[in-house]
Amino acid sequence: MNFFDHLEELRWHIIRSLAAIVVAGIICFIKIHFIYERIIMGPTRHDFITYRILCGIGHRLGLGDRLCLPDAPVKFQSMQLSGQFMQAFSSSFTFAFIIAAPYILYEFWRFVKPALKPGELKYTRGVVFWTSLLFFMGVAFGYFMIAPYTVNFFASYQLSESIENIITIQSYMSTLSQLVMGCGALFELPVLVYFLAKVGILTSAFLKKYRRHAFVIILVIAAFISPPDVASQFIVTLPLYLLFEVSISIAKRMEKQRAEEDAAEWS
Repeated sequence: MNFFDHLEELRWHIIRSLAAIVVAGIICFIKIHFIYERIIMGPTRHDFITYRILCGIGHRLGLGDRLCLPDAPVKFQSMQLSGQFMQAFSSSFTFAFIIAAPYILYEFWRFVKPALKPGELKYTRGVVFWTSLLFFMGVAFGYFMIAPYTVNFFASYQLSESIENIITIQSYMSTLSQLVMGCGALFELPVLVYFLAKVGILTSAFLKKYRRHAFVIILVIAAFISPPDVASQFIVTLPLYLLFEVSISIAKRMEKQRAEEDAAEWS
């Protein structure tokens, strides 16, 4: 295929991906009231599943209410005439992108796959499954773990008792989507490390060298998005650091495979 044929092929992959997002977006828009009541507004309620589970764990560990987040009633407002309708529209397609992510990754993989050699295809089996799984794990972590702490902290933070927090629904949804999508992207780190290590750009030695720096960065992130409590910061820090350690193991495995391939080539 020449250059323009590749562009034509890419165009159809993009069109099919956009079509999947549109279909999912229409379905989400039809069910938008359920989505807002049950999902989007979940972290703002005191009976949210994360609050109940963490509080129960704290009591079983003898920590009392240290893991229980205080009630932080949030008042929302919409300051434009079409604000709620446009918010429903944009939220529908945010959810649609998350739902359609596996199919989008599949279309991208179909475009890249013909350029790979048989030996390279052997090491990329299940890439769509694992990439999608990690993305959904990141989305779940952002929604169930980081979003509740972030919402609770910012909603209850006050410079003065005379200042009342009345948050626009656009601001809340923007923050929530950034957290969720950001965590989804962050959890793709092992996949990124896999391919970078496969081509020799990234090594396990490099990751080990900057392990302390990465740990400090993770601590700073955890301190920012969680309440100033050691137990809460540990809950946020642990999964992120484990993700980094998994990436080191993946890089080491890729280096071993590359060494075996080089040895077989020269033998």
